[in-house]
Amino acid sequence: MDFSLSDDQKAIQDAIERICAGFGDEYWLKKDREGGFPTDFYDALAREGWLGICTAEDQGGAGLGVTEASIMMRTIAESGAGLSGASAVHINIFGLKPVDVFGTDEQKNRMIRPMAEGRAKACFGVTEPNTGLNTTQLKLRADKRGDTYVVNGQKVWISTAQVADNILLLARTTPLEDVTKPTQGLSLFYTPFDRDRIKVSEIEKMGRKAVDSNELFFEDFEIPETDRIGEEGEGFKYILQGMNPERILIAAEAVGLGFAALKKATAYAKDRNVFNRPIGQNQAIQHPLAICQSELEAAWLVTMKAAWEYDQGLPCGASANMAKYLAGEAGFNACQQAVMTHGGFGYAKEYHVERYLRESLIPRIAPISPQLALCYIAERVLGLPKSY
Repeated sequence: MDFSLSDDQKAIQDAIERICAGFGDEYWLKKDREGGFPTDFYDALAREGWLGICTAEDQGGAGLGVTEASIMMRTIAESGAGLSGASAVHINIFGLKPVDVFGTDEQKNRMIRPMAEGRAKACFGVTEPNTGLNTTQLKLRADKRGDTYVVNGQKVWISTAQVADNILLLARTTPLEDVTKPTQGLSLFYTPFDRDRIKVSEIEKMGRKAVDSNELFFEDFEIPETDRIGEEGEGFKYILQGMNPERILIAAEAVGLGFAALKKATAYAKDRNVFNRPIGQNQAIQHPLAICQSELEAAWLVTMKAAWEYDQGLPCGASANMAKYLAGEAGFNACQQAVMTHGGFGYAKEYHVERYLRESLIPRIAPISPQLALCYIAERVLGLPKSY
């Protein structure tokens, strides 16, 4: 059993670090204050082909695995880009996996290559205001009229909708009362984002101002049948293809963010003198930071295990949910401890750790809550009865 990175994986890490070095703390501090999608950062990764790291070579990508993508996403977050940098490219890595698995050859060529090459941006439309994590209860309707679907309804918490060229959309094509299982009757589409028929309202939020989150209002939005992925009514099954990779990648990002915060806290603890000695000499400072290091390392190992299982074609749901839970908690704890280590200065934006703390709540909450991850582990691993 070898826990070290391969030479190729180290080369990926080095290449991403080199790109990120051109986008330092001041760049991300400015983005945090002013907002605006980090297009130059996105383009820098696209130029060197990193947005297609998990995409097949014949579709314009590098053909690597979720393991390599996790290394990449941790490196981005750990550079100080945090969730602002990671979220800018997050959907490129896993978002069109349903198209790759269930789409036609024509759809794959038309839809995946532009994403992998950075020529098109996309958003993922699943969550709705009144359903939350209960995806089977989605209300957004796509009514078929001839060879076109007409969509009406709402979505919420849709990232990058301000800049998206296309949308991966899950909509109900058969009313809930007309299906035998709630997972039936949902269809998946990937189609151009028509701003004449989709009203986009940005949500002001706590952190990650550089990557927008939005509420979407659809009014007679038309989707050609050729943009439906797979069979009508089977969309819920299709989006499952992206759920485990998403959990793994968000775990990697949480670990990276935690290590970024830990680096800041450790450096400050070495340099800050109180009562004529560095505060890092005090065990009350040392021990919490050592715990954070241990938690982050453990979360990273589980994340790598989950990524390896996925790349080997093995069941990875349990490991992916464990990784998401452990990394979300470890990242948050490290960011919180970094603020506390800085004392009052931790509350100042110029020291960056307060930004990390705000962003650390994202991988705790999304794409699922820690409680739902624990429910999965309780039911699927421990064999306990379903609780909801």
